[in-house]
Amino acid sequence: MASFNLTTSDPSTFILMGIPGLEAAHVLISIPLSMFYIMGLLGNFTVLFVVSKEETLHKPMYLLICMLALTDINICTSVVPKALCIFWFNLTSFTVGGCLTQMFFFYASMAMHSAVLVTMAFDRYVAVCDPLRYTIILTNARIAKLGLVGLIRSVLIALPAPLLLSRQPFCANRIIPHTYCENIAVVKMTCGDTIVNRMYDLVIASVVIGLDLMLIALSYGLIIRAVFRISCKKAHQKALNTCTVHICVILTSYTPLLFSNLTHWFGLGIAPHVHVILANLYFLIPTVLNPIIYGVKTKELHDRVFKYICRI
Repeated sequence: MASFNLTTSDPSTFILMGIPGLEAAHVLISIPLSMFYIMGLLGNFTVLFVVSKEETLHKPMYLLICMLALTDINICTSVVPKALCIFWFNLTSFTVGGCLTQMFFFYASMAMHSAVLVTMAFDRYVAVCDPLRYTIILTNARIAKLGLVGLIRSVLIALPAPLLLSRQPFCANRIIPHTYCENIAVVKMTCGDTIVNRMYDLVIASVVIGLDLMLIALSYGLIIRAVFRISCKKAHQKALNTCTVHICVILTSYTPLLFSNLTHWFGLGIAPHVHVILANLYFLIPTVLNPIIYGVKTKELHDRVFKYICRI
């Protein structure tokens, strides 16, 4: 703790503790963390490589899969390298500017991840409910425009949090009990009025998660209605199979996120190290599982990946 007290006297730095209460186990915890990170990078870069090389995969659905892979890579890379530096080398100090920059990229990537999932739900809606006009409605150019809109939205959502914090005075005790600069954890380090910061975090999280989940639910409600209007059972199964992969990705993405946020807002009796572990799991799990789900469940992608693996 002597190094913490010495470093926190510097008004331009924070101290990231890692996982509070489990400092002695940091090296052991770093093993699964680094393995998940490498697996996530390997899986997502494989998807990006295969789709970029195969012209037959230059379709809206696979462009969306690539967008999802890029956001997963950005989310993990904005957090995990610094966490591993804490676990392996005890490099706990982090400049205020670096901390706020990490916060921006992390939350922008999370918001973009959610935007891509909404666009995928719209893609599945068109594929099932209006298949004859699918290639007309969802062109590669339109997917690129939707991706740009999602990116702009993500920046507008993520930018106010670090800007609001940059105007706040920080207290002498700048020890953050976390592996990364999570917004509320940094807000607790300020000595000024934090009502706006806290309300912004709660409202934005509720609006983004709530609105995106409502749009996804609406898409699948319309899909289910269209499926039940089809008399052929074989057509039923084929229509639902087109949505299975996306539903699996939604579950892996939103379930850990919702559970982590609920425990953060309402789980007052939960130990701090549990909060931190959950906060790390909610972005690690989708990063590792998403490329596996798409690689296994999407036949075209599965065949192309297998082809490249056989060449090695």
